[in-house]
Amino acid sequence: MRHPDAPRLLIVPGLHDSGPVHWQTWLQHLYRYSVRVVQRDWHTPDLARWSARIGNTLDRAGPGPWIAVGHSFGCLALAHHLASVNDSPIRAALLVAPAEPDRFGLAEDLPRRRLPVMSTVIASQTDPWITAASARRWADRWGSHWINLGDAGHINSEAGFGPLPLARRWVMAVEQRLARERRPARAGIDEWQFAV
Repeated sequence: MRHPDAPRLLIVPGLHDSGPVHWQTWLQHLYRYSVRVVQRDWHTPDLARWSARIGNTLDRAGPGPWIAVGHSFGCLALAHHLASVNDSPIRAALLVAPAEPDRFGLAEDLPRRRLPVMSTVIASQTDPWITAASARRWADRWGSHWINLGDAGHINSEAGFGPLPLARRWVMAVEQRLARERRPARAGIDEWQFAV
């Protein structure tokens, strides 16, 4: 049984969804209480609709907190969602191989400031959907930690990524960090030790 304060995993796929051998699907299967954002139209990139769908999915799925893991256009929708809502139940975001906003004419619609949650952008030197330099610029704007995987294509199943252990390690590290933040302070004990 899930502890009520334990974070849940939200999977935010990109265009055409993430198929059965994609790392997002692999990651989702590792977490019993995970939820996938399902778009009404996987083939039409509509930032406002995709962003709203994240909010609708969270509303239906129940309480968090949530750790969100986006891929490609899903990263753009996730960044837009986080910048558009107040008090999101999402506590951390992993943005893997974000799509190039200029390719969709969306650069002006995306946040150009730090996201309201801790975040990490994972990108590649050989991603056909965005240059590493552009991904780095967006990571800097969003205040995201930056990881460059080198020659890793679009970091999807076509590029050879079924399992992506790095994503799992990141989720586990965030879970541990959130657990530490939930622990009550040991009032009196530590202060007394330093006062002696």
